[in-house]
Amino acid sequence: MADLLKDTSPVQAASQLLPKKLVKIGFAQVGHESDWRIAATKSCREVFSEENGYALYFVDADNNPQRQREAVRNFIREQVDYIIIDPIVTTGWDAVLVEAYHARIPVLLIDRTIECEERYYTAWFGSDFVREGECAGAWLQNYLARSGRSQETISIVTINGTTGASAQIGRTQGFAKYLEKHANWHLLAQESGDFTEAGGRQVMERYLQKFTGIHVVICQNDNEALGACSALDEAGISYGPGGDVILISFDATRAGLQAVLDGRINADFECNPLSPPHAAEAILKLEAGETLYEKEHYLQESCFWADESPMTLYLEDGMKQMVPVTRELLDSRRY
Repeated sequence: MADLLKDTSPVQAASQLLPKKLVKIGFAQVGHESDWRIAATKSCREVFSEENGYALYFVDADNNPQRQREAVRNFIREQVDYIIIDPIVTTGWDAVLVEAYHARIPVLLIDRTIECEERYYTAWFGSDFVREGECAGAWLQNYLARSGRSQETISIVTINGTTGASAQIGRTQGFAKYLEKHANWHLLAQESGDFTEAGGRQVMERYLQKFTGIHVVICQNDNEALGACSALDEAGISYGPGGDVILISFDATRAGLQAVLDGRINADFECNPLSPPHAAEAILKLEAGETLYEKEHYLQESCFWADESPMTLYLEDGMKQMVPVTRELLDSRRY
Protein backbone atom coordinates (compact mmCIF):
# COMPACT_ATOMS: atom_id res chain seq x y z
CA MET A 1 0.00 0.00 0.00
CA ALA A 2 2.87 2.36 0.81
CA ASP A 3 4.33 1.88 -2.68
CA LEU A 4 0.93 2.51 -4.20
CA LEU A 5 0.54 5.85 -2.39
CA LYS A 6 4.14 7.13 -2.25
CA ASP A 7 3.76 9.44 -5.28
CA THR A 8 0.48 11.00 -4.16
CA SER A 9 -0.27 13.95 -1.89
CA PRO A 10 -1.72 13.28 1.61
CA VAL A 11 -5.15 14.40 0.40
CA GLN A 12 -5.02 12.15 -2.67
CA ALA A 13 -3.77 9.25 -0.58
CA ALA A 14 -6.59 9.68 1.90
CA SER A 15 -9.22 9.88 -0.85
CA GLN A 16 -7.94 6.65 -2.41
CA LEU A 17 -8.44 4.86 0.90
CA LEU A 18 -12.06 5.98 1.15
CA PRO A 19 -14.79 3.72 -0.26
CA LYS A 20 -15.95 4.73 -3.73
CA LYS A 21 -19.08 6.91 -3.69
CA LEU A 22 -21.97 4.95 -5.14
CA VAL A 23 -24.46 6.58 -7.49
CA LYS A 24 -27.87 6.34 -5.81
CA ILE A 25 -30.61 5.06 -8.13
CA GLY A 26 -34.29 4.99 -7.21
CA PHE A 27 -36.18 2.51 -9.38
CA ALA A 28 -40.00 2.35 -9.28
CA GLN A 29 -41.00 -0.89 -10.98
CA VAL A 30 -44.53 -1.78 -12.11
CA GLY A 31 -44.67 -5.10 -10.27
CA HIS A 32 -43.99 -8.76 -10.96
CA GLU A 33 -47.09 -9.64 -12.99
CA SER A 34 -45.39 -11.34 -15.93
CA ASP A 35 -42.30 -13.15 -17.21
CA TRP A 36 -41.44 -9.97 -19.13
CA ARG A 37 -41.53 -7.88 -15.96
CA ILE A 38 -39.36 -10.36 -14.08
CA ALA A 39 -36.79 -10.22 -16.91
CA ALA A 40 -36.76 -6.41 -16.77
CA THR A 41 -36.27 -6.43 -12.99
CA LYS A 42 -33.42 -8.95 -13.30
CA SER A 43 -31.75 -6.70 -15.87
CA CYS A 44 -32.17 -3.71 -13.55
CA ARG A 45 -30.57 -5.49 -10.58
CA GLU A 46 -27.67 -6.72 -12.72
CA VAL A 47 -26.94 -3.31 -14.23
CA PHE A 48 -27.40 -1.14 -11.14
CA SER A 49 -25.33 -3.32 -8.84
CA GLU A 50 -22.85 -2.23 -6.19
CA GLU A 51 -20.08 -3.82 -8.26
CA ASN A 52 -20.98 -1.44 -11.08
CA GLY A 53 -20.88 1.58 -8.76
CA TYR A 54 -24.55 1.96 -7.85
CA ALA A 55 -26.70 1.87 -4.75
CA LEU A 56 -30.10 0.68 -5.93
CA TYR A 57 -33.29 1.69 -4.10
CA PHE A 58 -35.81 -0.68 -5.66
CA VAL A 59 -39.59 -0.64 -5.15
CA ASP A 60 -42.03 -3.17 -6.61
CA ALA A 61 -45.30 -1.22 -6.80
CA ASP A 62 -47.38 -4.40 -7.33
CA ASN A 63 -49.46 -2.67 -10.05
CA ASN A 64 -50.62 0.05 -7.65
CA PRO A 65 -50.19 3.52 -9.24
CA GLN A 66 -50.54 5.35 -5.92
CA ARG A 67 -47.87 3.18 -4.34
CA GLN A 68 -45.58 3.80 -7.29
CA ARG A 69 -45.96 7.58 -7.06
CA GLU A 70 -45.31 7.45 -3.31
CA ALA A 71 -42.16 5.42 -3.98
CA VAL A 72 -40.91 8.23 -6.21
CA ARG A 73 -41.64 10.75 -3.47
CA ASN A 74 -39.61 8.63 -1.07
CA PHE A 75 -36.73 8.62 -3.54
CA ILE A 76 -36.88 12.41 -3.60
CA ARG A 77 -36.78 12.53 0.20
CA GLU A 78 -33.84 10.11 0.16
CA GLN A 79 -32.09 12.51 -2.23
CA VAL A 80 -31.16 9.83 -4.73
CA ASP A 81 -29.04 10.91 -7.69
CA TYR A 82 -31.38 9.56 -10.36
CA ILE A 83 -34.93 8.25 -10.52
CA ILE A 84 -36.01 5.55 -12.97
CA ILE A 85 -39.72 4.89 -13.49
CA ASP A 86 -41.50 2.19 -15.44
CA PRO A 87 -44.94 3.78 -15.07
CA ILE A 88 -47.97 1.59 -14.45
CA VAL A 89 -50.28 4.11 -16.14
CA THR A 90 -49.61 7.17 -18.27
CA THR A 91 -51.52 9.74 -16.22
CA GLY A 92 -51.43 11.16 -12.69
CA TRP A 93 -47.72 11.95 -12.63
CA ASP A 94 -47.63 15.74 -12.93
CA ALA A 95 -47.26 16.63 -9.24
CA VAL A 96 -44.55 14.12 -8.34
CA LEU A 97 -42.54 14.87 -11.49
CA VAL A 98 -42.62 18.57 -10.67
CA GLU A 99 -41.27 17.70 -7.21
CA ALA A 100 -38.39 15.73 -8.72
CA TYR A 101 -37.72 18.55 -11.18
CA HIS A 102 -37.43 21.16 -8.42
CA ALA A 103 -35.26 18.78 -6.39
CA ARG A 104 -32.94 18.67 -9.45
CA ILE A 105 -33.11 14.89 -9.68
CA PRO A 106 -33.08 13.64 -13.30
CA VAL A 107 -35.93 11.25 -14.11
CA LEU A 108 -35.45 8.50 -16.67
CA LEU A 109 -38.43 6.55 -18.03
CA ILE A 110 -38.21 2.99 -19.31
CA ASP A 111 -40.68 0.70 -21.09
CA ARG A 112 -43.96 2.59 -20.68
CA THR A 113 -44.47 6.32 -21.11
CA ILE A 114 -46.00 9.20 -19.13
CA GLU A 115 -48.20 12.05 -20.32
CA CYS A 116 -46.30 15.12 -19.11
CA GLU A 117 -44.23 18.08 -20.26
CA GLU A 118 -40.94 16.93 -21.74
CA ARG A 119 -38.87 19.03 -19.34
CA TYR A 120 -39.95 16.82 -16.43
CA TYR A 121 -38.01 13.78 -17.64
CA THR A 122 -34.54 13.46 -19.08
CA ALA A 123 -34.98 10.52 -21.45
CA TRP A 124 -37.17 7.52 -22.23
CA PHE A 125 -36.03 4.05 -23.36
CA GLY A 126 -38.58 1.52 -24.56
CA SER A 127 -40.75 0.07 -27.29
CA ASP A 128 -42.89 1.51 -30.05
CA PHE A 129 -46.15 0.00 -28.84
CA VAL A 130 -48.21 1.42 -31.69
CA ARG A 131 -45.87 -0.18 -34.19
CA GLU A 132 -46.12 -3.50 -32.34
CA GLY A 133 -49.90 -3.37 -32.81
CA GLU A 134 -49.45 -2.45 -36.47
CA CYS A 135 -47.10 -5.42 -36.96
CA ALA A 136 -49.73 -7.75 -35.48
CA GLY A 137 -52.36 -6.33 -37.82
CA ALA A 138 -50.09 -6.59 -40.86
CA TRP A 139 -49.20 -10.17 -39.97
CA LEU A 140 -52.87 -11.20 -39.61
CA GLN A 141 -53.67 -9.55 -42.93
CA ASN A 142 -50.87 -11.51 -44.66
CA TYR A 143 -51.67 -14.75 -42.85
CA LEU A 144 -55.35 -14.67 -43.83
CA ALA A 145 -54.37 -13.88 -47.43
CA ARG A 146 -52.00 -16.86 -47.54
CA SER A 147 -54.75 -19.06 -46.11
CA GLY A 148 -57.25 -17.92 -48.75
CA ARG A 149 -59.43 -16.26 -46.11
CA SER A 150 -59.12 -12.59 -47.04
CA GLN A 151 -62.82 -12.27 -47.87
CA GLU A 152 -64.15 -14.24 -44.91
CA THR A 153 -65.85 -12.60 -41.96
CA ILE A 154 -63.26 -12.76 -39.16
CA SER A 155 -64.45 -12.56 -35.54
CA ILE A 156 -61.78 -11.20 -33.17
CA VAL A 157 -61.53 -10.86 -29.41
CA THR A 158 -58.77 -9.03 -27.56
CA ILE A 159 -57.42 -9.60 -24.07
CA ASN A 160 -55.99 -6.19 -23.27
CA GLY A 161 -53.23 -5.33 -20.86
CA THR A 162 -53.70 -3.08 -17.84
CA THR A 163 -56.09 -0.30 -18.81
CA GLY A 164 -54.28 3.02 -19.14
CA ALA A 165 -50.82 1.52 -19.57
CA SER A 166 -49.04 2.90 -22.63
CA ALA A 167 -48.40 -0.67 -23.86
CA GLN A 168 -52.14 -1.35 -23.79
CA ILE A 169 -52.99 1.97 -25.43
CA GLY A 170 -50.36 1.70 -28.15
CA ARG A 171 -50.96 -1.92 -29.13
CA THR A 172 -54.70 -1.28 -29.26
CA GLN A 173 -54.24 1.80 -31.45
CA GLY A 174 -51.81 0.08 -33.79
CA PHE A 175 -54.03 -2.93 -34.41
CA ALA A 176 -57.08 -0.68 -34.78
CA LYS A 177 -55.55 0.74 -37.98
CA TYR A 178 -55.96 -2.68 -39.56
CA LEU A 179 -59.44 -3.17 -38.16
CA GLU A 180 -60.41 0.01 -40.00
CA LYS A 181 -58.91 -1.30 -43.25
CA HIS A 182 -60.90 -4.53 -43.22
CA ALA A 183 -64.67 -4.23 -43.03
CA ASN A 184 -64.90 -8.03 -42.67
CA TRP A 185 -62.84 -8.02 -39.45
CA HIS A 186 -65.24 -7.77 -36.51
CA LEU A 187 -63.92 -6.96 -33.02
CA LEU A 188 -66.44 -8.72 -30.77
CA ALA A 189 -65.01 -7.57 -27.43
CA GLN A 190 -61.93 -6.32 -25.63
CA GLU A 191 -61.38 -6.70 -21.90
CA SER A 192 -58.37 -6.27 -19.62
CA GLY A 193 -56.47 -9.30 -18.36
CA ASP A 194 -53.99 -7.03 -16.51
CA PHE A 195 -51.03 -8.68 -18.26
CA THR A 196 -51.41 -11.80 -16.05
CA GLU A 197 -51.92 -15.47 -16.85
CA ALA A 198 -54.86 -15.72 -14.44
CA GLY A 199 -56.43 -12.64 -16.02
CA GLY A 200 -55.96 -14.03 -19.53
CA ARG A 201 -57.65 -17.29 -18.59
CA GLN A 202 -60.59 -15.58 -16.85
CA VAL A 203 -61.26 -13.23 -19.76
CA MET A 204 -61.00 -16.06 -22.30
CA GLU A 205 -63.44 -18.16 -20.28
CA ARG A 206 -65.96 -15.31 -20.34
CA TYR A 207 -65.52 -14.87 -24.09
CA LEU A 208 -66.13 -18.58 -24.71
CA GLN A 209 -69.33 -18.42 -22.68
CA LYS A 210 -70.53 -15.36 -24.58
CA PHE A 211 -69.40 -15.97 -28.18
CA THR A 212 -69.28 -18.85 -30.63
CA GLY A 213 -67.11 -18.98 -33.71
CA ILE A 214 -64.17 -16.88 -32.49
CA HIS A 215 -61.50 -16.88 -35.21
CA VAL A 216 -58.74 -14.73 -33.67
CA VAL A 217 -57.63 -14.11 -30.09
CA ILE A 218 -55.20 -11.24 -29.52
CA CYS A 219 -53.44 -11.24 -26.15
CA GLN A 220 -51.41 -8.18 -25.25
CA ASN A 221 -48.70 -10.21 -23.53
CA ASP A 222 -47.45 -13.78 -23.31
CA ASN A 223 -48.80 -14.51 -19.85
CA GLU A 224 -52.32 -13.59 -20.97
CA ALA A 225 -51.81 -15.81 -24.03
CA LEU A 226 -50.82 -18.78 -21.88
CA GLY A 227 -53.91 -18.20 -19.74
CA ALA A 228 -56.05 -18.09 -22.90
CA CYS A 229 -54.47 -21.39 -24.00
CA SER A 230 -55.58 -23.00 -20.75
CA ALA A 231 -59.16 -21.82 -21.24
CA LEU A 232 -59.22 -23.03 -24.85
CA ASP A 233 -57.77 -26.39 -23.80
CA GLU A 234 -60.47 -26.74 -21.15
CA ALA A 235 -63.14 -25.95 -23.75
CA GLY A 236 -61.69 -28.46 -26.23
CA ILE A 237 -61.06 -25.79 -28.88
CA SER A 238 -57.99 -26.12 -31.10
CA TYR A 239 -55.74 -23.13 -31.69
CA GLY A 240 -52.36 -22.17 -33.11
CA PRO A 241 -51.12 -23.24 -36.57
CA GLY A 242 -53.64 -25.71 -37.97
CA GLY A 243 -56.16 -24.98 -35.22
CA ASP A 244 -59.57 -23.35 -35.28
CA VAL A 245 -58.39 -20.20 -33.48
CA ILE A 246 -55.50 -17.95 -34.50
CA LEU A 247 -53.61 -16.84 -31.37
CA ILE A 248 -51.52 -13.65 -31.43
CA SER A 249 -49.33 -12.48 -28.54
CA PHE A 250 -46.87 -9.77 -27.57
CA ASP A 251 -43.59 -9.69 -25.59
CA ALA A 252 -41.74 -12.71 -27.08
CA THR A 253 -40.45 -13.96 -23.75
CA ARG A 254 -38.86 -17.38 -23.56
CA ALA A 255 -42.18 -18.90 -22.44
CA GLY A 256 -44.03 -17.17 -25.26
CA LEU A 257 -41.59 -18.27 -27.93
CA GLN A 258 -41.64 -21.80 -26.53
CA ALA A 259 -45.40 -21.74 -27.10
CA VAL A 260 -44.77 -20.60 -30.69
CA LEU A 261 -42.29 -23.45 -31.17
CA ASP A 262 -44.81 -25.89 -29.66
CA GLY A 263 -47.48 -24.77 -32.13
CA ARG A 264 -49.72 -23.04 -29.57
CA ILE A 265 -49.17 -19.37 -30.49
CA ASN A 266 -49.21 -18.35 -34.17
CA ALA A 267 -47.23 -15.13 -33.91
CA ASP A 268 -45.48 -13.21 -31.12
CA PHE A 269 -44.34 -9.59 -31.37
CA GLU A 270 -41.33 -8.65 -29.30
CA CYS A 271 -41.27 -6.06 -26.54
CA ASN A 272 -37.65 -5.79 -25.39
CA PRO A 273 -37.30 -5.74 -21.55
CA LEU A 274 -33.59 -4.91 -21.58
CA SER A 275 -33.87 -1.12 -21.27
CA PRO A 276 -31.92 -0.79 -17.95
CA PRO A 277 -28.50 -1.02 -19.70
CA HIS A 278 -29.52 1.87 -21.95
CA ALA A 279 -30.63 3.90 -18.93
CA ALA A 280 -27.28 3.15 -17.26
CA GLU A 281 -25.43 4.36 -20.34
CA ALA A 282 -27.37 7.62 -20.19
CA ILE A 283 -26.54 8.01 -16.50
CA LEU A 284 -22.82 7.53 -17.20
CA LYS A 285 -23.03 10.34 -19.76
CA LEU A 286 -24.84 12.60 -17.30
CA GLU A 287 -22.25 11.81 -14.62
CA ALA A 288 -19.57 12.85 -17.08
CA GLY A 289 -21.31 16.20 -17.58
CA GLU A 290 -22.70 15.41 -21.02
CA THR A 291 -26.10 16.56 -22.25
CA LEU A 292 -28.66 14.09 -23.57
CA TYR A 293 -30.13 15.75 -26.61
CA GLU A 294 -32.57 13.02 -27.66
CA LYS A 295 -35.60 12.30 -25.50
CA GLU A 296 -36.95 9.09 -27.04
CA HIS A 297 -34.90 5.96 -27.61
CA TYR A 298 -36.54 2.91 -29.20
CA LEU A 299 -35.09 -0.54 -28.57
CA GLN A 300 -34.54 -3.08 -31.33
CA GLU A 301 -37.29 -5.69 -31.58
CA SER A 302 -38.30 -8.59 -33.82
CA CYS A 303 -41.49 -10.34 -34.94
CA PHE A 304 -41.71 -14.12 -34.53
CA TRP A 305 -43.96 -16.84 -35.92
CA ALA A 306 -44.31 -20.60 -36.19
CA ASP A 307 -43.67 -20.90 -39.95
CA GLU A 308 -40.27 -21.25 -41.61
CA SER A 309 -41.37 -19.65 -44.86
CA PRO A 310 -40.42 -15.97 -45.39
CA MET A 311 -42.94 -13.21 -44.70
CA THR A 312 -42.41 -9.47 -44.99
CA LEU A 313 -44.67 -6.99 -43.21
CA TYR A 314 -45.05 -3.74 -45.14
CA LEU A 315 -45.78 -0.90 -42.73
CA GLU A 316 -46.27 2.84 -43.21
CA ASP A 317 -42.76 3.59 -41.93
CA GLY A 318 -40.87 0.62 -43.36
CA MET A 319 -40.97 -3.14 -43.26
CA LYS A 320 -40.29 -6.02 -40.87
CA GLN A 321 -39.32 -9.60 -41.55
CA MET A 322 -41.06 -12.34 -39.62
CA VAL A 323 -38.53 -14.56 -37.84
CA PRO A 324 -39.24 -18.30 -37.53
CA VAL A 325 -38.81 -19.72 -34.03
CA THR A 326 -36.29 -22.55 -33.81
CA ARG A 327 -34.75 -24.42 -30.90
CA GLU A 328 -31.42 -22.71 -31.62
CA LEU A 329 -33.04 -19.27 -31.48
CA LEU A 330 -34.85 -20.09 -28.26
CA ASP A 331 -31.68 -21.39 -26.56
CA SER A 332 -29.86 -18.17 -27.44
CA ARG A 333 -32.46 -15.83 -25.89
CA ARG A 334 -31.51 -13.80 -22.82
CA TYR A 335 -35.10 -13.69 -21.56
